[in-house]
Amino acid sequence: MTDQSDLTTTLGKLTLKNPFMLASAPPTASVEHILRGFRAGWGGAVIKTIHPDGMAIRDVSPRFAAWKGAGGELLGFENIELLSKKSVSYWEAGIGQIREEFPDRILIASIMGDPDPKSWQELAGTVQDAGCDAIELNVSCPHGMPEAGVGAAIGQNPPLVNQLTRSVVKSVKVPVYVKMTPNITDITLPAKAAAAGGAAGISAINSVQSLCGVDIETFGPHPSVDGMSTHGGYSGPAIKPIGLGRVAAIAGCIDLPVMGIGGVSTWQDAVEYLLLGASAVQVCTAVMWNGYGIVKEMNRGLVSYLAWKGFSSPDELRGLGLRQLTAHQSLSRDVRIRPVITDAKKCDGCGRCVVACRDGGYGAIRLVKKKPIIDPAACDGCGLCILVCPSGALGALEDQ
Repeated sequence: MTDQSDLTTTLGKLTLKNPFMLASAPPTASVEHILRGFRAGWGGAVIKTIHPDGMAIRDVSPRFAAWKGAGGELLGFENIELLSKKSVSYWEAGIGQIREEFPDRILIASIMGDPDPKSWQELAGTVQDAGCDAIELNVSCPHGMPEAGVGAAIGQNPPLVNQLTRSVVKSVKVPVYVKMTPNITDITLPAKAAAAGGAAGISAINSVQSLCGVDIETFGPHPSVDGMSTHGGYSGPAIKPIGLGRVAAIAGCIDLPVMGIGGVSTWQDAVEYLLLGASAVQVCTAVMWNGYGIVKEMNRGLVSYLAWKGFSSPDELRGLGLRQLTAHQSLSRDVRIRPVITDAKKCDGCGRCVVACRDGGYGAIRLVKKKPIIDPAACDGCGLCILVCPSGALGALEDQ
């Protein structure tokens, strides 16, 4: 493996040893958490959101729920956890301790004040003076905090995002990032408002408001807290498509660095975010599920990928995929794919493609002696049969 310095990544004016950062969440809930993360090889970390000492934070139990596949693999994860339980003074001292042991890592302080911008300014000044490299404004928490007039209650209101960003930016010298909520119709509006307010960059996305599931025996949604539940924040692999879409939208409308967040579990996920305009990625749920050590394979995989594709830095991937995004009206109507059997040995005649095409497509496939026969006159080229084929026997040819 090439030296990890090959993964050096620029994030605006900041420089990361690699593009993998720990998100503001349970894996950054204490100084020891962050130190263990940095020892494992993470390029940066965003501290679990710091708040004024007068803001009471009392978590419920339990506060997590998971949607798992048949093999126990994580598909989606919900949490109703609140902000940091540590005091401001704890983080003042802790930031210095982290900086002393890891001066080469990027440490960002996530903060949330009350509805008065002055509380945000005071917190920003405190964490800046303690030694943080940047500040992330949490205006996107989807549960608990909006009821108090902060969190997503601010992030869903572009004028408030602009006002708050402007007030914090003018009070500090370090870069200020604003973390976007996906729980809004058009995420580009608060992103543009943050940019107009002087933000150095954008973090996207926070978790998606959700209910992870319902116990069909007791009728209670998960997680159950003494028989009751509430809407929470959804994360994990299931939200990656949402995060990718939001990052692409933001990167396409403002010229600021973006930290991509949402469902990053592998180096391949990170590459997708970089290709759609992100400068770095933040990871939370995958660490909670598998531990800090996942960054080692992320680093190894990304180094190999860059060498294979002939790139010398993750920076060179940034935004390459945006070139192939366009409006729906601009997509070609002249090209059609045609499903074909690319590997006859893989086809076992299961008939999944026949059922899918019959009930969800155009009835263009039938089984003859346990082999699919495709009627080109009936096929509309939707591609459903290829997606449902469990063995990978079906592929696509492109007809002009």
